[in-house]
Amino acid sequence: MSIHPTAIVNSASKIADDVDIGPYTVIGENVEIGAGSWVGPHVVINGPTRIGVENRIFQFASVGEIPQDKKFSTEDTLLEIGDRNTIRECVTINRGTVQGGGSTVIGNDNWLMAYIHIAHDCTVGNNTIFSNGASLAGHARVEDYAVLGGFTLVHQFCAIGKFAFCGMGSAVSKDVPPFVMVSGNPAHPFGVNTEGLKRHGFSKTQLQAVRDIYKTIYRSGMTLEEAKKSLSAEAEGNQEIGETLRFLEQSSRSIIR
Repeated sequence: MSIHPTAIVNSASKIADDVDIGPYTVIGENVEIGAGSWVGPHVVINGPTRIGVENRIFQFASVGEIPQDKKFSTEDTLLEIGDRNTIRECVTINRGTVQGGGSTVIGNDNWLMAYIHIAHDCTVGNNTIFSNGASLAGHARVEDYAVLGGFTLVHQFCAIGKFAFCGMGSAVSKDVPPFVMVSGNPAHPFGVNTEGLKRHGFSKTQLQAVRDIYKTIYRSGMTLEEAKKSLSAEAEGNQEIGETLRFLEQSSRSIIR
């Protein structure tokens, strides 16, 4: 373990033997940091917070601080961060609230650029990208491989589906289905995230399936319920339809249309 002499590390924390901690960083009690992680200078990590292996946390990040929620009253809520995440300068990630389930959860292999805010009780999956200044209000959910462009704002309780793409400055106040590209204030759908899907190895057959899903939801003139019924009739053996229907059934704020 390499701890700079100016760093302050609470004796009740659990830090793996090979973790590097930079100058003037403060690690509070009930913080766990896994092997191979690097914490830069001037970082503050408070607990209860559990951080996995091989994470990189850059200067001036605030991780595991109490939620920005007036209902919070010193409860021992939790922040859980998985493995191999990059957390850049001035990122803020808050712990959960009792009312929201008690935990904020970040998965694995996420790339969080500078000035990101992830509020209380949010859930972020794996392999997401948050460009500079993107922010999640409380209880939001971002699923695997989603991309949030710079200064994207996501309203509380909203969900962003797998492989979705939010353009720069998007104001998201409803759910964004998987594979869909949105932009604007308020955000509107602008087709399928074709380039992103190609980069992740989607075949021509899969891409066509996604385009057909988009047409059914957004171009057919059907109501959302009618579109869901139409998709359900074709869902057998089609993973893309299955993923879309799963998301639509879980949607609590309806979707951007």
